[in-house]
Amino acid sequence: MSHENDLNLPPLNPADLSFDHNASVARSGPVPVKTAEDLEQVFDVPVTVSAVLGSSRIAVGDLLQVAPGTVLELDRRVGEAIDIFVNERLVARGEVVVVEDRLGVTMTEIIKADR
Repeated sequence: MSHENDLNLPPLNPADLSFDHNASVARSGPVPVKTAEDLEQVFDVPVTVSAVLGSSRIAVGDLLQVAPGTVLELDRRVGEAIDIFVNERLVARGEVVVVEDRLGVTMTEIIKADR
């Protein structure tokens, strides 16, 4: 018993399909191009951006002894990339830069989120 033509579907033309590698299904037709204007509704939403130079683990008793001029050793080396978080989510890595008399961060790597 053959089930090949039970549904009488038209033949599939591979040229009419495109595949999104982030999805597990094929779509028919062109994939729309996203622009910054598509995000215009969220431009004014405030977010918290944090640049983490490193971290250190110390006992509370030692923390109480910290005074101006105390040096805390961090888990990063000079020149090593720092982590950049947006709303406590790691989004990039970067480097510390000096702009006039202020510190800043330049992004060197965008971290893709696994969803």
